[in-house]
Amino acid sequence: MFSKTTLENGLSVVFAPMAHVKSVTVLVMVKAGSKYETKNINGISHFLEHMFFKGTVKRPTALAISESLDAIGGEYNAFTSKEYTGYYAKVDSTHLDLALDVVSDILLNSLLDEEEIEKEKGVIVEEMNMYYDAPMRYIHDVWERLLYGNDQPAGWDIIGTKEIIQTFTRDDLIQYLNKYYVAQGTVIFIAGDIGDQEALLIKVKMFFAGVQKGDLSGKQKVVEKQSEPRLLIYPKTTDQTQLALGFRAYDIWHKDIYVLKVLSVILGGGMSSRLFTEIREKRGLAYCISSDAEHYTDSGYFVINAGVKTDQIIEAIQVILLECQKIVKDGVSESELIKAKDYIRGKLSLGLEVSDQIASYLAIQEILQSTILLPEEYLKLIDKVTVDDLIRVSCDIFRDEKLNLAIIGPFEEKDRSRLLQALQ
Repeated sequence: MFSKTTLENGLSVVFAPMAHVKSVTVLVMVKAGSKYETKNINGISHFLEHMFFKGTVKRPTALAISESLDAIGGEYNAFTSKEYTGYYAKVDSTHLDLALDVVSDILLNSLLDEEEIEKEKGVIVEEMNMYYDAPMRYIHDVWERLLYGNDQPAGWDIIGTKEIIQTFTRDDLIQYLNKYYVAQGTVIFIAGDIGDQEALLIKVKMFFAGVQKGDLSGKQKVVEKQSEPRLLIYPKTTDQTQLALGFRAYDIWHKDIYVLKVLSVILGGGMSSRLFTEIREKRGLAYCISSDAEHYTDSGYFVINAGVKTDQIIEAIQVILLECQKIVKDGVSESELIKAKDYIRGKLSLGLEVSDQIASYLAIQEILQSTILLPEEYLKLIDKVTVDDLIRVSCDIFRDEKLNLAIIGPFEEKDRSRLLQALQ
């Protein structure tokens, strides 16, 4: 499915040819994200991502960059996470050279113009305001702030704060760029109708020859301390309460992440899951409810997200916890286990039909673990999950000393005691 080459300077290149598609995706992933920041530059990973689209020597304006790919109907964007940043262009395969040119250009030749930096500060503040006004989106940040606190990067918002953003200078951006955007921490993924791989590798070497060598800088290790259920309230006048209720769990290296994936599907994957059936269909407490497992390189968690009726939040919390405890006490049936595995298999197959999703699937694994599981290898590990595994993992994570609740809604500190009582 893929081939990997490491160039002399340490830059890794991964090709994933796909039959019967006419598109191709060029994705560059860099091992740099908000976990690599210090407090005084929190948000700089995301800010730099924005600035790469503001002009290069060859394409001196944002319009010149966007027009290059708009003119051929291409799709392009970037994203910043806690542990990596990515830049991509997806185009008709006849325009692969242009995609390579544009993506390499913004990475290697960005102007980082001081006037544009000042202008972009306002843009990012408005992006923050958008997130603050979208509880379904912002609850994720509140949840991780609860888990990891304000004293380590894992608990900070990726986008930073309005106060810190205003202090960024061109020198700050250049220092961060030179420290983290090095060949040893960068991987190029090209997926889709890629043509002759030897010829393509020559082109990649040419377009990305300017990626600098450098020592790969690390990040602060996550510290987790908890002995009892914890609660974080983000007061906001809303028509419903958004909640994130979950448990500390496993990092990306843990053998039981595949068990946790199956457990997540059984509890909150799809409209026939236990939580959807109980919370929405039977009780009418929520419109949306889902569960998911997140695995970082040094921490992880299992979380249930829902938007619930504010005056029925106690009932919603209690029902969610009851459904978790049912797994511990009663386990699951073999038929339920088979259904969950088939769900995972189907979702994976549908998701990997297009070149950008293939590139992302490969990239996240390679950048975080320096290894890649093929889809069939991943599914073999899912297939090995048993009913006993689900009970064992449920007993391990569904415990009071790992339980956390973050909420966004019309609540104040005076409501804390009754909300904490609902967690008992």
